[in-house]
Amino acid sequence: MKYISYRRGYKYQLAKTFTVTVKIFPFTVIDVGFISLTTDGFLTIREGYASDGPSGPTMDTPSSIRGAFVHDALYQLLRLGFLPQGFRKDCDQAAYELWTEDGMWVWRARLWRRELNNFGSPAADPKNIKRVYIAPRKGFLA
Repeated sequence: MKYISYRRGYKYQLAKTFTVTVKIFPFTVIDVGFISLTTDGFLTIREGYASDGPSGPTMDTPSSIRGAFVHDALYQLLRLGFLPQGFRKDCDQAAYELWTEDGMWVWRARLWRRELNNFGSPAADPKNIKRVYIAPRKGFLA
């Protein structure tokens, strides 16, 4: 092959596989790429997973990073159709719980969760899967 395929828009990359329990219970085990979610809520994000970190007009802080990785992974499962869209607010809640556990001010975490609840649906929409770009050729693939 004389070209590469890549996606844009990531700031962080997981250096070590991470597992956390979330209150999201799919009917079957999901295991796709860098993400797996068991029927009892064990979410594993594997080494190498890329995240854009906290979104919006905000500062990335130590208390926001873990929740952002989990939220990005869960929304990716929504976009790919592995989780039904009805789980979206549960994904927002999972991030909220990690943010507060990690020391984020509760008012800030509540504000973020509210904004995600109100405006997060486009990020979970399957129409918004990140484009694949080609180099050195110009353009992108689906």
